[in-house]
Amino acid sequence: MRAVVIPGFHTEPELVDLPVPEPAADEVLVRVHAAGMNPFDWKVIDGALEGIVEHPFPIVMGTDGAGVVDKVGADVASFRPGDRVLGMFMKVARGLGSYAELTLAPADGKLAVIPDGLSFVEAAALPTASVAAYQAIAEARLEPGRILLVNGASGGVGQSAVQFAVDAGATVLATSPPDLADHLRGLGAAEVVDFTKGPTAEQVLAAHPDGIDAVIDLVSRKGEAEPLVDLLRPGGVAVSTNGALDTDALAARELRGVNLSSVATPEILATVAELAATGRLRVTIDHEVPLEEVPRAVAHARAGHARGKTVVLL
Repeated sequence: MRAVVIPGFHTEPELVDLPVPEPAADEVLVRVHAAGMNPFDWKVIDGALEGIVEHPFPIVMGTDGAGVVDKVGADVASFRPGDRVLGMFMKVARGLGSYAELTLAPADGKLAVIPDGLSFVEAAALPTASVAAYQAIAEARLEPGRILLVNGASGGVGQSAVQFAVDAGATVLATSPPDLADHLRGLGAAEVVDFTKGPTAEQVLAAHPDGIDAVIDLVSRKGEAEPLVDLLRPGGVAVSTNGALDTDALAARELRGVNLSSVATPEILATVAELAATGRLRVTIDHEVPLEEVPRAVAHARAGHARGKTVVLL
């Protein structure tokens, strides 16, 4: 089978032929039709998990994918050959990922059936980004009428977070470069903050001098989130996907802080997929590329040129 692999740390992805993996008793073999590209896919190349898990190079790239169950292990009852599924397939310690014609997943793991009406391309774009957004908005515990800032709204997580927040009844402020402002308004953002014009916190405070109720921060690193936290009224909440918050310090200020570590479950994957299938969640597909063009597409995405999801077609 064809697959795009990482031959080692700090190397370029390569298209190779690999043996077809055989499912264990509790696994399913999936014939991948589309694979979603995420920043974590190339962070593995940069050594994000070095020293944490074994890296049996070459490692197949890719976390997200969608396809058809090809074979099931002897103990699997929840899936059968022919089922259309989406999920998260990266298993670095086993050299497995979604940028391959066939890959494995545990039957009781991060896998769900694709609902009718949702294409493989759309399904492959959902797992990492939309699950993280769904969980971030759930942690914010928004009530109708609350004012929420999504910092980093132009990315895949951010675009989904805007829609989930609007669905919860929040008034959404979204940061974005100017070329995506109209798109984010189309997703429901009430205001778009052009971060290229000046500091986001200063612009938000000028428009909302009494403060706001919540921040979903997809950008700030440790030591960078304080200006956005200062926008919050007492009782407000900040959610960071980068571990940027001192939650004890926030609690002392009558604020709630959440450093989110997103964990996909079959139930949340199914929920997000159903929202997409029914039109309540829109996923922007920026590029569709064949497997042999993945190295070029990774370089393009790493340079920050993407304005939506890149999906690999198999």
